[in-house]
Amino acid sequence: MANALWHEIGQQFKRPNGTYGRVMGHVMRVINARPYQHAIAALSPEPRDTILELGCGPGAGISTLLRHVDDVVVHGLDQSDVMISQARVRNARAVLAGRVKLHQAGFDSIPLPTGSVDRILAVNVAYFWQDAASVLLELRRVLKPGGRIAIYVTDEEAMKTWRFAGADTHRHFNDASLEALLHQGPFSQADIVISKVQAGFGVPGLVAVIRDLQHSATH
Repeated sequence: MANALWHEIGQQFKRPNGTYGRVMGHVMRVINARPYQHAIAALSPEPRDTILELGCGPGAGISTLLRHVDDVVVHGLDQSDVMISQARVRNARAVLAGRVKLHQAGFDSIPLPTGSVDRILAVNVAYFWQDAASVLLELRRVLKPGGRIAIYVTDEEAMKTWRFAGADTHRHFNDASLEALLHQGPFSQADIVISKVQAGFGVPGLVAVIRDLQHSATH
């Protein structure tokens, strides 16, 4: 019974739905506050950027981006309709103003044109990339030449102690395995820097920054 409960919690982190999913959105907003600070600092967004947040959850990261930099357009993508609904409510004015555009879609089927975004943010979502190679191909496709990606994950040192974060729902990472994953396919020649950070509550985290220098140099 206990194992089934932990599995359900893990599934809710993976794809929130129903009443429990709405509660999970509030939990995510709290636990992701510090990771967003680290990841957005690493992303270095600039005025007039077009930014994609992959796995936008309840929209707290979108709100943080809008507070940190002027005149950006943020596309928030999530697989969960519950999360898209919460993100729309949290960023209602920006949605009406056209500064925020929300999409319910899979991570490997991003509904944006090729070469249309300057920056990509992904916080606590890489665990759920079932086909990571396909996701990375999509990120490469929508990213403009010279663009930047910032990815945050919790270090496996903490993840392996959390019963809800089992291998059936969460992929675990240390700095070496995260770098190996990101060097796949379209980013095999990219400049990737991984930093260790503290995510709050004593939790160790990793922030990866991808700069596709080879791609930008050939365009």
